[in-house]
Amino acid sequence: MGNHVLDDVIGWRDGHIIAIDQTALPHQLSIIRLSTVDELVDAIVRLVVRGAPLLGVAGALGVALAVRQAEREGWDASRLDAEVQRIADARPTAVNLRREVLAVAAVIPDGAAAVEAAARAVHDTAVKVSKRLSERGAALLVQECRTGPLKVHTHCNTGALACLGWGTALGVIRALRDQGALAHVIADETRPLLQGSRLTAWELAQLGIEHYLAADGAGPFLIARGQADAVVVGADRVAANGDVANKIGTYSLALAARRAGIPFVVAAPESTIDAQTPSGASIPLELRADEEVTSFQGVRAAPEGTRALNYAFDITPADLVTAIVTEDRVIRP
Repeated sequence: MGNHVLDDVIGWRDGHIIAIDQTALPHQLSIIRLSTVDELVDAIVRLVVRGAPLLGVAGALGVALAVRQAEREGWDASRLDAEVQRIADARPTAVNLRREVLAVAAVIPDGAAAVEAAARAVHDTAVKVSKRLSERGAALLVQECRTGPLKVHTHCNTGALACLGWGTALGVIRALRDQGALAHVIADETRPLLQGSRLTAWELAQLGIEHYLAADGAGPFLIARGQADAVVVGADRVAANGDVANKIGTYSLALAARRAGIPFVVAAPESTIDAQTPSGASIPLELRADEEVTSFQGVRAAPEGTRALNYAFDITPADLVTAIVTEDRVIRP
């Protein structure tokens, strides 16, 4: 990427979190500094910091931030606990955020240095996991499709911005490219905040990968026309039965892939699989503000008073998923 650009999507510096502001891309590469729990929670809710694996890292670093703030402001244990809980609750669908917050919070009795070390370890693990997952996913697709080079359809943003390292679904795409097994990528614009148009297209351009942008509603038709050999997406949570929560618009791609007879592959780290959630019906689905759909970049598009059904995620049932690829294994639901 001039890969240096994305070596530090999020990090810990001098007792603060530094992160790329993902709402400013692709027009501006802006680094923000988060010093309080309020600032972090706001950044997560506004999607300044986003992507399931990245949210896990943000949550882990957030515990370290909360411990520093508690020392500065003299919080008691119950206040610290409440602030840590706020971070865990900031976005309900992605399981990584809560999981990593709770894991690092368990170290709080050992002191600030131990918390910071645990949080940094979450960051470093995410980078390593993404590379292993990417290579396993590319090998699976080559084996599944048996033709090449592959035309791959993807959705939302699953690269270094969302996941660190190589990413998940975009990491698989990058690994295919490195093996000479990729023809090009079709990326959906991805409503409501156009994370495909703004972020995925930007990352693919940085990587020098040939790509085309498609309107969300066009995806299934393009697949029906033979424009894709496979669909690869990430996930925000995978239920115990293999149902997958991912950015809204994923389910229709899975239906189209099944009809077209092409693989629909989910690339996600083990940390996204939630054994505590029996099925997709139990996954909380975030409903976001009407304005994200009724206006565009602050300019109203729909008549005043129009209500929106702005689900951030949908559920793809396990029986539509060809395989879930993690850093450790291939699961066939």
